[in-house]
Amino acid sequence: MGVTQTVIDEHFMRLALEQAHKAQAIDEVPVGAVVVCQGEVIAKAHNQTISLNDPSAHAEILALRQAGEKLQNYRLVDCDLYVTLEPCGMCAGSLVHARVKHLIYGASDLKTGAVDSVDQVLAKSHQNHQVNVRSGILSAECGQILSDFFSMKRRQTV
Repeated sequence: MGVTQTVIDEHFMRLALEQAHKAQAIDEVPVGAVVVCQGEVIAKAHNQTISLNDPSAHAEILALRQAGEKLQNYRLVDCDLYVTLEPCGMCAGSLVHARVKHLIYGASDLKTGAVDSVDQVLAKSHQNHQVNVRSGILSAECGQILSDFFSMKRRQTV
């Protein structure tokens, strides 16, 4: 019997969660991402906007950059991106430009999520590429690391 897509998605999302923990360890918003091409992880990244002084250094963007370098191509047509949090508009737009095949994300982002929650950037029919989306993979775990992080931050400011 073959491995189900859910088992595969959970495996790669756990790798993305490892990246989120790396972000948390350096006091960055704990979001992690991995790029998978034909079943192989080719890039892993976590948020580094603060440490790199770069507003574009979201986990997704850094992972896409690594994947492009690895493949020597900005088009990632056979690649899937796993990310612990629903992408923002910048990251969702980058998925279209990179021609990512599938986006798989964990927790929804009710404030800035641009895939399903606040906007639907990937659902625009005029775009030259359509990204397939699966959501809610390990959503409780992906959401919990963020809740814990922001709860700690609020306690620190009191």
